[in-house]
Amino acid sequence: MAIVVEVQDNLEKALKLLKKKMQLDGLQRELKNRRFYEKPSVKRRRKAQEAERRRRKASRRRKRY
Repeated sequence: MAIVVEVQDNLEKALKLLKKKMQLDGLQRELKNRRFYEKPSVKRRRKAQEAERRRRKASRRRKRY
């Protein structure tokens, strides 16, 4: 995986862009989840909750238009 950040002189701005891209890609959450072992039952429950959250969010978007 490669993330290209094109900022010539400002290091702080480049780090901010890198963190933002990592957050949008879901990399931060993935690294946090992999820090410790997660039991398969807990993993299934978490994935189901995330899917439900995405489904609700999509239905809210559909209702607006």
